[in-house]
Amino acid sequence: MTKRHVLEVPGVTHDAPIPMGVRMGNLVVSSGIAGKDPETGELPADPERQVELMFQHVQTLMAAAGGSPADIARMTVWVKDMAYRDHVNREWLRMFPDEDDRPSRHTLQWDLRGGMLVQCEILALLDQ
Repeated sequence: MTKRHVLEVPGVTHDAPIPMGVRMGNLVVSSGIAGKDPETGELPADPERQVELMFQHVQTLMAAAGGSPADIARMTVWVKDMAYRDHVNREWLRMFPDEDDRPSRHTLQWDLRGGMLVQCEILALLDQ
């Protein structure tokens, strides 16, 4: 029996031979999740759109794992420019509207490559 269950987001791939995420037991860990458009395979030039897509991919990944954003314990976000935090915060509040029920988050400025303006990783724990 395979301990590791590979998770993918349809239409969104990495340039490297790595999965979008992995589920092991009730633990879900993602690789870098960017705001790539699954229809075109491209990163939109608009930071707001990249952030929207990134959060959509988080939802899709969690559904593939058998969970939802409610199972996320930690999210780390990297932004090319700290001005993009406003976009991240808007989508964050849409995904986690209850201030008493949000995962932890850390946002860092980073020199992202290849047109990425934002990227995240998640750590989630599913119910047994």
